[in-house]
Amino acid sequence: MSGAKILLLLQSLSRRKPLEPEGEVSNFRRCLTTLDLVALGVGSTLGAGVYVLSGEVARTVAGPSIIIAFLIAAVASVFAGLCYAEFGARVPKTGSAYLYSYVTVGEIWAFITGWNLLLSYVIGTSSVARAWSGTFDDLIGNVIANSLGKQASMDLPGLAPYPDFFAAGLIMLLAGILAFGVKESAIVNKIFTAVNILVLLFVILSGVIKGDINNWYLSEDFLLDGFENHTSLNQTTTFGSGGFFPFGFEGTLAGAATCFYAFVGFDCIATTGEEVQNPQKSIPLGIVASLLICFLAYFGVSAALTLLMPYYLLSVHSPLPVAFTYIGWGPAKYVVAVGSLCALSTSLLGSMFPMPRVLFAMARDGLLFKPLSKMSDRQSPVIATLASGVVAAIMALLFDLKALVDMMSIGTLFAYTLVAICILILRYQPDLSEDSSFSKTEPFTVTGLVCPPSQATSRTSRNVSVLTVFMIFLAVVLSLVISRAVDSLQALQWWSLLCVSIFTLMLAITTLIIWRQPQSTAKAAFMVPFVPSLPIFSTFVNVYLMVQLGSDTWIRYAVWMAVGLIIYFCYGVHHSVQKQRLQNSHNQVSIHSMTMTEENFEPGQDLNG
Repeated sequence: MSGAKILLLLQSLSRRKPLEPEGEVSNFRRCLTTLDLVALGVGSTLGAGVYVLSGEVARTVAGPSIIIAFLIAAVASVFAGLCYAEFGARVPKTGSAYLYSYVTVGEIWAFITGWNLLLSYVIGTSSVARAWSGTFDDLIGNVIANSLGKQASMDLPGLAPYPDFFAAGLIMLLAGILAFGVKESAIVNKIFTAVNILVLLFVILSGVIKGDINNWYLSEDFLLDGFENHTSLNQTTTFGSGGFFPFGFEGTLAGAATCFYAFVGFDCIATTGEEVQNPQKSIPLGIVASLLICFLAYFGVSAALTLLMPYYLLSVHSPLPVAFTYIGWGPAKYVVAVGSLCALSTSLLGSMFPMPRVLFAMARDGLLFKPLSKMSDRQSPVIATLASGVVAAIMALLFDLKALVDMMSIGTLFAYTLVAICILILRYQPDLSEDSSFSKTEPFTVTGLVCPPSQATSRTSRNVSVLTVFMIFLAVVLSLVISRAVDSLQALQWWSLLCVSIFTLMLAITTLIIWRQPQSTAKAAFMVPFVPSLPIFSTFVNVYLMVQLGSDTWIRYAVWMAVGLIIYFCYGVHHSVQKQRLQNSHNQVSIHSMTMTEENFEPGQDLNG
């Protein structure tokens, strides 16, 4: 392949989609209100984790300080949420992080982001459906597991113990509801979310009425007595040293990293850009309000749980029923079961809702197969909805999803990271009117970097892009150093402290230089505060959490990405609608210039002069 062809290919990979593309018409029905978006965000985020995660984190790593862990996790999640909120106000179209990447950093990154989102949504849908099936099976005495385990056992690596027909049927039922219409789906979601919130309020009030503040200040002697009196507990488990921080503040931070995943799900709001009545106002408000409600719920439930009984007695698998039995309110476990099923239902709907919309957006842009962009008479992406439902149903039916759940985390965290980076790049892009006065290419100078002009230019924009790439490199290296040298850092060994100090200082200097650059004067209905610090911190948190995932997860993720890139280079790069737009525009310019030449050429004039 010649150098010119390689350059042409690289240019095609970085082509960006305009905010208002020519010939693109929205066929979605604008019927969702701000309340619908808040219910969708809360339902998707506040899943069954609130009924299980609080007990697991409090019991094993954080103790009563789990409420601080949820606060830290909420702040980190709000940073990512604010970046989504600004893009929701700027780009009120369907597609979420996929579209945001397309208009900011280019086509190849947009495809990778969309492919990551599809990964997280399909695994999320399948795993939540399996959890719904398992919870329901527990309530009816494990009838499904016992009968299918005997009649249709599957003893193969990577597959589930038995085919879960109930979970697959549940996914197809919800896919049918979603295909029928968005308004009807929103009504179902609001009902289940309301029941879930009522049950959580009951749990929080129970903690207020029956809670004992002394459970937050248990002494170490009390823990030893409790250990002797409850010999049924796992003897190898350590209980910490008592008090509010029984595992130290590092335990609280470890709990915060786990709790961060409890806030994943709000991004489904960003896919509704073409279905909301007032997207510039409703999407930012919906994201921020849903994250706030979810934090209050997690904070309240974890506080109630650790007040109702000592943290070291909490059950890892079913903390709330055990806690109610402990205080003598045994029948309350049925209320918790109803709330748990409602939470799983809204979480399932929240995972399924954005998946067909991302598929639709990618197909409409020509990066995936065109039939997926077909709309029904009720203005719903029916083919994309049913296709994504079938894939998720097959996964729930056959596969062992426990090994795949961490891949879902990579997909989500990658999308969060790219949205934060896109905010950085977007905010430092030159205005069209300003950039026209700087039409000639400006050379790079250190003086121009440290003392930039007062208005954004193409040179300052490129400087920020290069600094952003360097910042990502520093975030990856710093995350690897911190995660691999935890013991050395705790022992205060000089080499580990020196490495962390150097990379932290370099990251701070990079942030300072970016902060010195002039920002775009373009305004949006909502804008992220504290740029560039907030997006850079959000990027670091996401990168750090990705680094924590195991090598097996990264190998599976690499296989998924390889499949996606094969589809893109074999199909998407050739059928890209933006590629056709650019070619048409180029042809029109060529025809126009030829016409002008013919008009300037007088009849009878010799071409050679």
